[in-house]
Amino acid sequence: MPDNKATKRLKQVSGHLAPKLPADYSDVRDQINTLRDIAATPDPSRRGYVRQKQAGKLWVRERLEQLLDRDTFTEIGSVSGTVKWEKTGPMREKPVSFVPSNNVQGMGRLRGRKVLLTADDFSLRSGHADGSTAGKTIYVEKLALALKLPVVKLVDGSSGGGSVTMIAKAGWSYLPYVPMYKQVVEQLNQGIPNLGAVVGPAIGLGAARVVSCHFSVMAADIGALFNAGPEVVKGATFEEDLDFQDLGGPMIHCTNGTIDNMAANEAECYEQLRTVLSYLPNHGKEAPPVIACEDPPDREDESLRKIIPRRQTRMYNPWTIIKSVVDHDSWFEIGALWGRTAIGGLARLGGRPVGIISLNCEVNGGALDAAGSQKLARLLKLCDVMNLPVLQFIDVPGYAIGTVAERTATMRWGVELAKAYFATTTPLFNVITRRAYGVAGGIMLGARDPVMQVAWPSGQWGSLPLEGGIEVAHRHELREADKVGKKAERYQELEEEYRRMMNPVRTANAFGVEEIIDPKDTRRVCCAWARHMYESLMPERLADRATGKIHPVFT
Repeated sequence: MPDNKATKRLKQVSGHLAPKLPADYSDVRDQINTLRDIAATPDPSRRGYVRQKQAGKLWVRERLEQLLDRDTFTEIGSVSGTVKWEKTGPMREKPVSFVPSNNVQGMGRLRGRKVLLTADDFSLRSGHADGSTAGKTIYVEKLALALKLPVVKLVDGSSGGGSVTMIAKAGWSYLPYVPMYKQVVEQLNQGIPNLGAVVGPAIGLGAARVVSCHFSVMAADIGALFNAGPEVVKGATFEEDLDFQDLGGPMIHCTNGTIDNMAANEAECYEQLRTVLSYLPNHGKEAPPVIACEDPPDREDESLRKIIPRRQTRMYNPWTIIKSVVDHDSWFEIGALWGRTAIGGLARLGGRPVGIISLNCEVNGGALDAAGSQKLARLLKLCDVMNLPVLQFIDVPGYAIGTVAERTATMRWGVELAKAYFATTTPLFNVITRRAYGVAGGIMLGARDPVMQVAWPSGQWGSLPLEGGIEVAHRHELREADKVGKKAERYQELEEEYRRMMNPVRTANAFGVEEIIDPKDTRRVCCAWARHMYESLMPERLADRATGKIHPVFT
């Protein structure tokens, strides 16, 4: 009898010392599932969620569903956030409330391409850092470098930037370091695609993150971007009654070059992100993805013979040339609303991705201004880090002139463009469609040795256009002719003589231009060039990058 009592007592003590827990860890798995369910389920009673919907914005997890291929998202940090626990027994507890991290991160696929993704949840603390887990954003930036995977950033808030409530919570103020920026710069220069979309107010650090990307797009109906919001601006500059659109909406930042492109809405933003990624490699030590092409590389377009007017002052549509030469439906323009003296974007030739540069004769006569120079320099660097050969359609009368050009530092930015041309090593192919004059023309044409180019019969070139050039070179002669009332007659004689000598065939006779082609054959010539670049020179370029012989930089 005493032995039975002792055994029973030992069992009771043992039970207190080591409570029985499920052998399959189902208790821990249940906690994880509970937290994941809370994070993945919208709370219609939460003020932030209501505000998100009233603003016409998708909730963060709805965005993931709309952007990514179906059922491909794998979350990283799925239970990160702030939890309140309730003790339910010895060594047992359950979550009674959970505020998830307001930055959802993970991995998914865009048209089959594996990507890393980070998306702000503005409904939780407007995306400020005090609503997220420290180190989470930095981890994904580091992961992109380690895995060599593109990163997509959906910005709606401060993307982990600070707020004054952090001081109250911590009890002390902090120095505002930005520790993730080192990894961002490394990604940019290694050619790991960084693609960003502004799908709400992008504030402070959030603004910096999306502007840093290789490509950025803003949703016109809900997007805005600023260093600080209207209330902070009001206190600092006394500018009152500003809303998000007035302060930093698309008509500001999609027209000044801060954001590359504008989209009508979120859905169009995501389509642009998918499209841009389709031209880019996963990282700079890979070739851009080549796709099958049904557009014949030898397709001719006889309408190109007539597109350049014989009258020098008449304009034409430069996009018509681009779309005729590249693969059907492959043209994607970058920065259409800013730097409009220049045209830049991505396209394919025979299924092979290339960068496209052109001048826009419909704006400022095609004279390259400060903003146009900035746009082309940025595109050149993008193509360089992404191993994209560049096809140029040259019709440039030179850099912009006049008081506006001088006030906007045209020559300063023109020189920066020159640096970009000569600092990059990506192959260039020139099609001289009409004018190539001055420093701007010389830089665009001569940045590679040997040059690879052809000209059209409409080509004309020199140090200065005849308009103005004759006045400068023959000032005394024209002044004397004016005294006897024959200035106009003499000017016409000089112009006719110069135009006769500027016949492009004369330049070809002297081997000043290598070849003049029939414009209808432009696509065939350009596709042959692109094919050779990819099949013969791309392997050598990739080897040079792998061994450190060349170091393209985007920053």
